[in-house]
Amino acid sequence: MQYINFDTWKRKNHYSFFEKVDNPQFNICSNIDVTNFLKFVKENKISFYYSMVYASTYVMNEIEDFRYKIRDGKIILHDKLRPSFTDMSPGEDLFKIVTLDLGECIIKFSNNAKEMSINQIEYFTETDVEQDELIYFSCIPWISFTSISNEIVMNKEDSIPRISFGKYFSQSDKILLPYSIQVNHMLLDGVHIGRYMERLQQFLNEL
Repeated sequence: MQYINFDTWKRKNHYSFFEKVDNPQFNICSNIDVTNFLKFVKENKISFYYSMVYASTYVMNEIEDFRYKIRDGKIILHDKLRPSFTDMSPGEDLFKIVTLDLGECIIKFSNNAKEMSINQIEYFTETDVEQDELIYFSCIPWISFTSISNEIVMNKEDSIPRISFGKYFSQSDKILLPYSIQVNHMLLDGVHIGRYMERLQQFLNEL
């Protein structure tokens, strides 16, 4: 982690502009093609959900702009972000929050996430990870949504990305997944979301 000199930071003016609004969060929903990705997870007998959490975190870590955070009025840049996702045990209808390191292998991550989720009884477990190092994930596998909203913390320094997946569906010869991402406009713009989604699609296609 490193602190950024705000006066020389390239985003200084944009940050100041969006700092004036009451709620600088914005959300974009889109469908992504998971045809190849679904084939990959089935062949390797791993979880679609956990693997998508891995793919999303891996790609987000590749893009420096997403690793800028606001902490106590200052700008910091993390070396990496970590996934924190909701999950439910079989037969339960209350979710828990699971947090773990990404690692370097999507298959190992999926297996580790599954094991950790099974063994975790608590709603969430304390970690030594700073909150602004996290990416929040949730999944609504019952609905192919076209829009979604998240809880709002009325704190302009809240710079934790929130990613949600819906129920994937068939269209023509493709399998599409409703995908939502919410970020802080003080740090990120639509162009950054566009780059992220483009790179994520490439990652999923190349597995």
